[in-house]
Amino acid sequence: MSDSRVPNSSGQGPGGRRRSWAELLAGRVKRQKYSPERAQKLKESAVRLLRSRQDLSALLLEVEGLQCKKLCLSNLIDCGSSEAHANQSNSFIGSALQDQASRLGVPVGILSATMVASGVGQICAAPVDPSHPVLLTVEQRKKLSSLLEVAQYLLAHNMFSRLSFCQELWKIQNSLLLEAVWHLHVQSIVSLQELLESHPDMRGVGAWLFRNLCCLCEQIEASCQHADVARAMLSDFVQMFVLRGFQKNSDLRRTVEPEKVPQVAVDVLQRMLIFALDALAAGVQEESSTHKTLRGWFDVFSGHTLGSIISTDSPKRFFSHTLTQILTHSPVLKASDAVQMQREWSFARTHPLLTALYRRLFVMLSPEELVGHLQEVLETQEVNWQRVLSFVSALVVCFPEAQQLLKDWVARLMVQAFESCQLDNMVTAFLVVRQAALEGPSAFQSYADWFKASFGSARGYHGCSKKALVFLFKFLSDLVPFESPRYLQVHILHPPLVPSRYRSLLTDYISLAKTRLADLKVSIENMGLYEDLSSAGDITEPHSQALQDVEKAIMVFEHTGKIPVTVMEASIFRRPYYMSHFLPALLTPRVLPKVPDSRVAFIESLKRADKIPPSLYSTYCQACTTAEAKPEDASLGVRADPSCAEEPLGQLTAALEELRASMTNPSQHDVISAQVAVISERLRAALGHTDDDDSVELAKIQLSIDTPRLEPREHMAVDLLLTSFCQNLMTASSVAPPERTQQNSGSTVEDGLSSRKTIALANRLALSWARGAWISHWRDVWD
Repeated sequence: MSDSRVPNSSGQGPGGRRRSWAELLAGRVKRQKYSPERAQKLKESAVRLLRSRQDLSALLLEVEGLQCKKLCLSNLIDCGSSEAHANQSNSFIGSALQDQASRLGVPVGILSATMVASGVGQICAAPVDPSHPVLLTVEQRKKLSSLLEVAQYLLAHNMFSRLSFCQELWKIQNSLLLEAVWHLHVQSIVSLQELLESHPDMRGVGAWLFRNLCCLCEQIEASCQHADVARAMLSDFVQMFVLRGFQKNSDLRRTVEPEKVPQVAVDVLQRMLIFALDALAAGVQEESSTHKTLRGWFDVFSGHTLGSIISTDSPKRFFSHTLTQILTHSPVLKASDAVQMQREWSFARTHPLLTALYRRLFVMLSPEELVGHLQEVLETQEVNWQRVLSFVSALVVCFPEAQQLLKDWVARLMVQAFESCQLDNMVTAFLVVRQAALEGPSAFQSYADWFKASFGSARGYHGCSKKALVFLFKFLSDLVPFESPRYLQVHILHPPLVPSRYRSLLTDYISLAKTRLADLKVSIENMGLYEDLSSAGDITEPHSQALQDVEKAIMVFEHTGKIPVTVMEASIFRRPYYMSHFLPALLTPRVLPKVPDSRVAFIESLKRADKIPPSLYSTYCQACTTAEAKPEDASLGVRADPSCAEEPLGQLTAALEELRASMTNPSQHDVISAQVAVISERLRAALGHTDDDDSVELAKIQLSIDTPRLEPREHMAVDLLLTSFCQNLMTASSVAPPERTQQNSGSTVEDGLSSRKTIALANRLALSWARGAWISHWRDVWD
């Protein structure tokens, strides 16, 4: 068939002019008549061609020629050009797209969706700020806003296919910025739910969202200039995830919310939590990028982030699910590990980020719900004991009512354990009680008190049968290789009440526990009255422990007006420690105040109760009288009389007191240094040395450490120096206390025992040093 209008195989018309694709298509329409089926196939082919075309602007230009220049995507999204969309009407754009769609033989909604998706891709493909990889730049944000105005018009006039748009977006997933997706959701082009549902790979979109959310959280904590946008994005994403992922099944309207969306939502939230828990277990460093990410993510558990959905049931289900994941993630530790290591999991030693997360969970869940949930998890799943016990510590610290709830739960566990010899319940009860007791008497009763109350009477859990007794001592014996010495001492000093016919069970356990203590080189007699079981396991020296016991006993006496029960029991059942350590620490000679203080009243109460031997009390009174009569004697810690300031020892005493006064202002280093020089000179004068004594050997005293021989003046100089050492340490500790462990939010600190321990250690050193053995060392230091 010869027709000059039919192009040759190269697509050229008469005269060699290359004909456009539109002319070719028009020619074929004139020559051929298609059946409806063939027309439908042709339309589908055109749609496939349109979707596979990489450069949509070039295709539109090819269809419309130069007249389509105003509709080029680069102009529609370039809000800074002279041909910006602001100079064109949306109606003109819509009619032009309809005309193009009719010429191409494709639905206008598909053409519009493809055009807008291509525009979003071009915007996201532009260079971004590497420090904000999920956020748009200011210029990108303006261009996207211009493009979305066009999309909103097309959507309002039924010229936009949401499904096609979502499918086109996921084709450019690797370059798609999270903020662009958020703007599509906020401006109601397509919701986040629609986007997630249209993704062909559920796990793939979950991984993509996880990576982007990690970057977003880090940028929030980095205080970038777009932090407000980042927080709004995170809040909207989390609200959608929580609302759709943790609705009741009956609440899900399957025609609108298919099952894929809840699965993706739960998957993303779980990925974020597991990432956080793994990072905490590995020991995340403060101010690292991971640390910033975790801080940003844990903020989503606040009411500010959950905002509009806080009134629904979804947040509570989300928090309960999160708590379960925390308690059960990576259950690698056994109960025996927990027995040995649980002192390291107290509230003060738990990572501040984890304690902050616990507190966020506590806001949504009541103490009763928390304890019930903990009980349910322990009964049904393998748990991470470190997380479980740190959670118990946080619970008793944050909720005063948690103490009674835990006591009731532990009581139920103990009853069940002895009724059917359930070892799991027994282990859980002991671990929970010990962990709660680590937080101090204000949070929970001491372990010793609980052990005495549970097993120290005929009404104890073990008193029902021989089987229960055997079960108890078998359990305690199995714990011996893993026990801290303090718990062994509690068991020995406050043993379970056992009928005489079963006495052998107790004696066998006591022998085993004492053997273990002997292996650890710990004396049972030296255990203090008020033990700090939260310590790392170091055994405090008896004298130092006695000083702490005296301080706490006086404190209890001040509040109750009665001799503490612990002191009364020690005077009877622990007489060696009471007589050898507690009373000497209590009856330290001093200048008695004109108005009797708590210490005087406490000593008098013990004397009236016949708990102080008359001879020891008489010696104490005599020493106090001597201290009042000889105030220049610095060995008793008495302030020197100014009248003796001209004497060498008096001058040394005055210089040492001036040094202690200078320590109240640590910034005056030059004053302190100058005062040390003064002390050095006065020490030489007090020891009877002159400037002519050039030889160091002449300045030293030849001593035998076993049998020191010192002159009275030398004795007094040594006492002055050691007493000043202790007093200066106490002054420095009061001005600048030793470093304490702090929490992130809530500002909870340890109870200050560390500074008292430091002072007690200094006193112990001062009293244990031989009075003359260190005089040479002091001379070397001061000279």
